[in-house]
Amino acid sequence: MNHVREDSALGSEPFDTTLTEAGKACQSVAQTLANEFGLNSERAWVKHIGNGHINTTMLLQDGHQSLVVQKLNTKVFPEPQQLVENARAIEKHLTQKALNGSYSLAIIKHVATHSGQYLVQLGEDYWRALVFIGSSYSEDVVASEQQAKTAASAFGRFSHALNDFDARQLHHVIPDFHNLAMRIGAFNEALAADKHHRAQHCTALIEQFQQHFGLAEQLQQVQSQVPLRACHNDTKINNMLFSTKDGSARAVIDLDTCMPGNWLFDFGDMVRTFCSPEEEDSTALDKVAVRENIFAALAEGYIAPLRDSITAAERESFLLGAKVMPFMIGLRFLTDYLDGDNYFATHHSQHNLDRAKNQFALYRSVVEKEPRLAAIINAI
Repeated sequence: MNHVREDSALGSEPFDTTLTEAGKACQSVAQTLANEFGLNSERAWVKHIGNGHINTTMLLQDGHQSLVVQKLNTKVFPEPQQLVENARAIEKHLTQKALNGSYSLAIIKHVATHSGQYLVQLGEDYWRALVFIGSSYSEDVVASEQQAKTAASAFGRFSHALNDFDARQLHHVIPDFHNLAMRIGAFNEALAADKHHRAQHCTALIEQFQQHFGLAEQLQQVQSQVPLRACHNDTKINNMLFSTKDGSARAVIDLDTCMPGNWLFDFGDMVRTFCSPEEEDSTALDKVAVRENIFAALAEGYIAPLRDSITAAERESFLLGAKVMPFMIGLRFLTDYLDGDNYFATHHSQHNLDRAKNQFALYRSVVEKEPRLAAIINAI
């Protein structure tokens, strides 16, 4: 559980006169960013928050003010300006919704520099600042049905608020992000090259994934029948903030991958990250399975806010999304493992392989429970 409270966020951090070289570099970044975004640069310091795979997220503080600052991963997002343009377009839309009373969650808002820019370049790195949302916390594993319903409802409210937003105006910051056929192609290339000689360590898992590649054709057929939407595209449980006061929904965060897409992916990623009692890198594979009570709670929470806007084809597509997302993310983990761990941040040499095994186990659980899960969706 990652708590970020207003009282602790605004505390005073003592300066260490014996900083390492890395510490001095970090302090220098803090002071530069503080100067750019209007904080006291002489008292500025940063600390890491969150556990995202891609960007580096920190809390920038000066004892009186706090901002969330992010160093954007330009290998993943080669056009960081487009990422910011997407997020700010959604920010403006949601702000207008909030003004007319149709959106009640806190909104992730960008902070401009003193010169009116939303990106700061330090060397080869690009940084941005976001308004700090205090008295909130995130979860990595759903602990209860109520928690699942609360989070899913927040994502549903987010999706519903964007129902009248033209998705075509958004940049594809990661082209083919949810293109399973492309992901299969990338996997095949990594397997053929096997430049790190890792395939020999996971032959059984490779064969298991290969046996289900027909899922890509099924996905393409369904996508031709559902509307194009402005999607969050990363609806992990830890991309939603709960209130520390009462556990209610506080905000939907991390809009980096907001792009044109289909709601089946947002629903599927919630199933992927809400329904297993284990984290996505857990090696306790016998415990990795869909908790049907959590699935029911998230389905009800997500679908209820969408009743006025969802199509019948979209509702039917949600179960396919529940299968596609753990399968596709698992395949991406396996591809990155074969390719030498170039995309996802890892903590040891088997980390991506462990994640791939975990996600395939979850996919297999969805398939095994498909009739019961379909009945849950149809009953809502």
